[in-house]
Amino acid sequence: MKLIIIEAPAKRETLKKYLGQGYEVFATKGHIRDLPVKSYGIDVKNNFQPHYEIMPEKKELISQLKQKAKKAEEILIATDPDREGEAISWHIAYVLDLNADDKCRIEFNEISQKAVQNALLKPRKINQNLVDAQQARRVLDRIVGYKLSPILCKKIHPKLSAGRVQSVALKLVVDREREIENFKPEEYWNITAEFEKNKQKFKASLSLKNGKKFVPKNKAEAQEVLDKINVNDFIVKNIKKSNTKSHAPAPFTTSTMQQDALNKLGMSLKRTTSSAQELYEGVNVEGEGKIALITYIRTDSTRVSSDAQKACLDYVKEVYGEKFVPSKPNIYASKKNAQDAHEAIRPINIKMKPEMVKSSLSSDNYRLYKLIYERFLASQMSDAEYFSVSANIDSDKYTFKATGKTLNFPGYTAVYKEYSEEEKSDVSKLPVLEEGEILKKIDVMSEQKFTKPPARYTEASLVKAMEEKGIGRPATYAATITVLTARDYAKKEGKALVPTKLGKKITEYLDRFFSSIINVKFTAHMENRLDDIANSGEPWKEVVESFWKGFSELLVKAGADTSVLLKEAPIETDVVCEKCGSKMVVRTGKFGKFLGCANFPKCKNIMPLPNEKEKPAGKCPECGKDVFARKSKTGKLFYSCSGYPDCKFMSWYPPTGEKCPKCSGYLIVKGKKIVCSEQACEYSRNIEE
Repeated sequence: MKLIIIEAPAKRETLKKYLGQGYEVFATKGHIRDLPVKSYGIDVKNNFQPHYEIMPEKKELISQLKQKAKKAEEILIATDPDREGEAISWHIAYVLDLNADDKCRIEFNEISQKAVQNALLKPRKINQNLVDAQQARRVLDRIVGYKLSPILCKKIHPKLSAGRVQSVALKLVVDREREIENFKPEEYWNITAEFEKNKQKFKASLSLKNGKKFVPKNKAEAQEVLDKINVNDFIVKNIKKSNTKSHAPAPFTTSTMQQDALNKLGMSLKRTTSSAQELYEGVNVEGEGKIALITYIRTDSTRVSSDAQKACLDYVKEVYGEKFVPSKPNIYASKKNAQDAHEAIRPINIKMKPEMVKSSLSSDNYRLYKLIYERFLASQMSDAEYFSVSANIDSDKYTFKATGKTLNFPGYTAVYKEYSEEEKSDVSKLPVLEEGEILKKIDVMSEQKFTKPPARYTEASLVKAMEEKGIGRPATYAATITVLTARDYAKKEGKALVPTKLGKKITEYLDRFFSSIINVKFTAHMENRLDDIANSGEPWKEVVESFWKGFSELLVKAGADTSVLLKEAPIETDVVCEKCGSKMVVRTGKFGKFLGCANFPKCKNIMPLPNEKEKPAGKCPECGKDVFARKSKTGKLFYSCSGYPDCKFMSWYPPTGEKCPKCSGYLIVKGKKIVCSEQACEYSRNIEE
């Protein structure tokens, strides 16, 4: 028996279809070893040696894996084809005590019969450079998180977190909001003339004054234009005709897929990531069983295998015709630091049309598969061709411009239209114009406008910005942005991401003390350093050490500074402290908000903060305070005193606060009666009494 070790259990059934007899597939369900959860786990003095440990929830799974490995004649590790997947392979090899020189690693970019069979023929050693690049990323992120987060908790608010990439993404959102807040709108006027020729109407917009670009800045300037052109003819000065082409867009990378899914389908990053993962791992298709529909979904490469490209070109020729096939196959350049071992995201089988699997897929899965399919198909098609006309129309010293565009050949647009094109206003077709002719004017319109501030980031535009600026990696975009809203550092207003007051405070503090580390340029530089480890074998601990040297100095300076404290002042309440008579104030602690004495630290009295929406369920028979309903860990309802921990009263039934007239026990509400809490006492009365 040969043992194939993968990450996701969802792949197992899909993979088994292509392995044949003699193979067993075991899924680790992701990572099996990591830095410890409750401690730092990095020995800075010992050259940043990480302390890895088996994750507590994976101990039984590792035991099962070891048993299967003992019986296996060959072990092949087929984790995901990226740096994180390579690191998981390395951890698996360590746990199973495999030799470092063993050719135990296989990888495939798609779960198809050809890809899997080819991978089985080409096992290789684990790539230590990729492992080290991932180790460096993990250690750097742990250093920043463990050293920065406690400072934020101390200076701003408990239970805050900072991250090497997360905090830079937040800074982008906050900086954009600052731009919007500081923006001063400027007035301008649009002037448009409408004409008619041969019963066809068309428009032209003011563009020049005395041959120079001109936009009226106020009503007076706009009126001056109107006064002149209303008494003068409009004469066609010159006409420019051209044939233009629009090239097909590249197939999807992770970021462009996420952007298009939000812009076109309204799918959030979380939904898109989940759906893409299912399409990659395999879905049940009627008549086919469980099959994968798309290639690996964490990639920044636009490369396409020659086999996939040929199959697509053949399909285009068969379905659309020879003219839709480009004279040379379309090749797209990936960005500088793309991990080009991957391919772009594409359908595994171009003949598996979206309509063929629609009935087998969820709505999200179908719509995303259709989007990926159409983008890839379009990427291999010929250019769209247009006939464009532009005319300059003069009236006195002012020039108006009219443009028209006609689609001559659809090319790739027969399948796919880019989002930006769909957002543009339609350009109408112009009538045949001749230079020197006087046009028939129908109307002239003027409209006051004001310049607008830059738009807030959406999830899609923030992903785009992170990619363009070199922050993070395809696998981290969604998780990084999701944590901003999950931790209340930003909130969504429609599609827009708006920083909260807390998010602004965090960025303000980091800007003041850690601006040389938490910024776009430095974070992009660190990504390049991680690439150096992966591509050139740069010693990873030296990269971490160079970061630590500057970062540790900033930590010392920030720790020594006592002038900056961004915590909110406690809010005074009407509740009086029963121990010293001072007012109680609302404070925030490790476990949330509570009432604390304003005379702290002389008086350390604290009380739970009642929920404003929560009504008392009764009165405490021991101290007279309100009693509130609570749930135990097992979900069972009970009632406890708001005076906890000083008063530890609890009951399984709501107490009335009264003593029993028979035995001096306390009374409780049970059903429609008030009864004594002492079982031996038979006191009872109806609630109405």
